[in-house]
Amino acid sequence: MSQAHRREKQPEQVRRSILDQAARSAAEAGLSAITLQSVAASATVTKGGLLHHFSSKQALVEAVFADLLAKLDDEIDRLIENDTASPGRFTRAYIEAFFQVTREGAGSPWAALSVSCMNDPKLRALWSDWMRGRIERHADTDNHPVLQIARYAADGIWLANLMENNGVEPQDLERLRMELRKMTEIEAPR
Repeated sequence: MSQAHRREKQPEQVRRSILDQAARSAAEAGLSAITLQSVAASATVTKGGLLHHFSSKQALVEAVFADLLAKLDDEIDRLIENDTASPGRFTRAYIEAFFQVTREGAGSPWAALSVSCMNDPKLRALWSDWMRGRIERHADTDNHPVLQIARYAADGIWLANLMENNGVEPQDLERLRMELRKMTEIEAPR
C-alpha cells in the first residue's frame, strides 16, 4: 500500500499542498506544463486524491488563481492597516503589493496566471470580480480618476516587466513605484 493510502486523512493540508505545488509548477514552467499527474506526484497524493479536491485541471487552475487572490487580499489589507493617510490607501497598497510581485518577475506564480487571465474567461471573471469588490469596498477613499490611472499604470508596469527579456531594471521599477505613490497623495476622492 502506498504512503498516500496509509497516512492520516488531512484534507485541508492535502488541498494546500496541491495548490502550492500547482502554483510552483505554473511559476517554473507555465500553465501549459501543469498536468494533474505531475501536480499529484509533487504533492505526494494520487491523481484520484487530487481529483477528489479538484475535478479537472481547469478547476485546479481556477483554485490556484483564487488562492493567489486571497493572498493578495491579505497583503493589501495588511498594507492598508499600516497606512495612516485615508485618501488613496487601497491604491497605495495595490501598487506596493504588485511591485513586490513584479520584483519576482517571471518566477512568480502570478506571471503564468496573469498572462493566462487574458485568454481564459473564467480567470478573467475571477480577477474582475475581485477588483470590482475591492473598488466598491474602498469607494470612499479611492474613487478618483488619478487613483484609477495609478492602478492601471501599475498593471501596465507589471505586464511590461513580464514582456521584457530580463524584466524592467530594478532601479527603474523603484523610480516608477515612487512616481505612482506620489500620484496617490491626493486631498480627497471626487
